[in-house]
Amino acid sequence: MSATRSGTNAGGRWLGLYVLAYLVFLYLPILLIPLFSFNDSIQAAFPLQGFTLEWYATLYGNPALSGALGNSLVIGVVAASGATLCGITVSYMDLYGRSPLAATISAVARLPILIPGVIVGISLLILVNLVGLGPSRVAIVLGHILVALPATVVVMRSRFAAIPKTIREAALDLGASDWMTFRRVMLPLSLPAVLSAFMLAFLTSFDEFIVVFFLAGTEPTLPLYIWSQLRFPRSLPTVMALGTVILTLSFVIAALAEILRHRGLGAARRNPA
Repeated sequence: MSATRSGTNAGGRWLGLYVLAYLVFLYLPILLIPLFSFNDSIQAAFPLQGFTLEWYATLYGNPALSGALGNSLVIGVVAASGATLCGITVSYMDLYGRSPLAATISAVARLPILIPGVIVGISLLILVNLVGLGPSRVAIVLGHILVALPATVVVMRSRFAAIPKTIREAALDLGASDWMTFRRVMLPLSLPAVLSAFMLAFLTSFDEFIVVFFLAGTEPTLPLYIWSQLRFPRSLPTVMALGTVILTLSFVIAALAEILRHRGLGAARRNPA
């Protein structure tokens, strides 16, 4: 018995070491970006030369950076809004539409997460050229809606599934139509998940590079601006400072989205009927 317990403890320690090594391998390169963004040198190398905020100061008053940031914000808000609306509709119809077509659409909407980004980008480029849009801001928005849609469908489907079916059935029994039940009952109960889905879709759009690379016209987004600056060695510290700001904001938005999602699910569990 003791031998079995000791073997289990040893296995647990090895598993813990493996998880720790995996986390270090995964996140250490990311943590180096903030570290070197405060380094008083244009080279990302040890030993560090000193502490400076100069690279963060260069982010202000940069017209190219401001333009790219503005494009990313506008595209992100529009694409997130479109993806969230589509995710709500697809998820609700999948659960309550009772139609093979609705289930098929829901499955297709989640497919882009499994398809390589290069394939998605090339396919969208061919499509927008065929319909006459060409590389443009509108094309980027449509591409970002496609890329962000799986996240919104997953979040909204789990939220709708967590709402007790008796609530919807009670509204229908009291004479409410399907549309009124959705608008007055199901959607208000799902509001935290809606906000969470919007935030995740915005992050997906804001950070997307591959689709933008194929669909961007004359107005680059922030990821394209960062990629263009990597060709100049003297711009590397500024890029790392910008990357640190983006990492911080992304972490905050993702954390808020997760808190909202869990708050909504927790409320559903506390009020099962």
